[in-house]
Amino acid sequence: VLQGWPHSYVVFFADTEAFLIKNAKFNLCLQASPINRNVLLENCNPESDFQDWSWQGDSLVNHGTQSCLSVLGADRVQTSLCTSTAYTSWDCSNSLLSPLGTSQSYLVANRKGVALSDVRGLKAQWQDAADRSVCEEKTAKAGHDRYFPAALTSPRVHEHTAGNATLPPGMDQQQLEELLWFFRREDPSTWNYSVLALSLATFILGLVLLTINIVRNRKRKILMSRNGGQTPLQAEVDAKKALIPVQEYRPAEPQNQEPVPQDQRPGEVVVQWKDGTVTSLYTDSSEEAI
Repeated sequence: VLQGWPHSYVVFFADTEAFLIKNAKFNLCLQASPINRNVLLENCNPESDFQDWSWQGDSLVNHGTQSCLSVLGADRVQTSLCTSTAYTSWDCSNSLLSPLGTSQSYLVANRKGVALSDVRGLKAQWQDAADRSVCEEKTAKAGHDRYFPAALTSPRVHEHTAGNATLPPGMDQQQLEELLWFFRREDPSTWNYSVLALSLATFILGLVLLTINIVRNRKRKILMSRNGGQTPLQAEVDAKKALIPVQEYRPAEPQNQEPVPQDQRPGEVVVQWKDGTVTSLYTDSSEEAI
């Protein structure tokens, strides 16, 4: 666990990976001795760090002693530093633990503790607290390892110096710095600028399309308003032409008027009869006769 890292990463390495190693025959758990390097079988206690183990690659690391389960000699099993020359790699298959590269000896529980033997019964089968094979824990750990680069590349890592970190087993300071550099050397500026340019081009294209749409809609409305004003008038004219026959206009010929007699006196009333005779309505008698 890296000290000084964000709390979520501490929980990820400390809580989700630790598990008990329980023997299927005796129901006792593998415990690293805090005094010497011996490996004991004790009653299972989930609260004890010395019974907490985790897979780091092919090594089984004890959280209480920060040491690895290792093999010395022919059949002696104990804990030792993970960077030591002791054999610390294990193969796990069908709940059986054997030194990696060998298939003739397995980790077996006995009254004195644990040792290597060719027995494959319940004494050689190891489970976690939920009675699942410890091999399943290794498979789950392999899946979790995919998220370790994300933890290394977190922006919060820069807030802490490498001097304040407790390195994981099997990793020295130089390897940690190489990992940090490896996952941080990619410059995302090019990608960011590309996305920004694409967003700007999309915005401009959207404005152009919006302007074209507005202009076309406006022209369409003007054309419809013009057609709408002429259509009713034209329809009315066509209807009148269909219902009322058009008559040819001929100006009325002026009536021939009889010329007024030249001997007509002012104030005299004359009458023109049907036969064309014009007579005076009143006959004036001479003043002498009166």
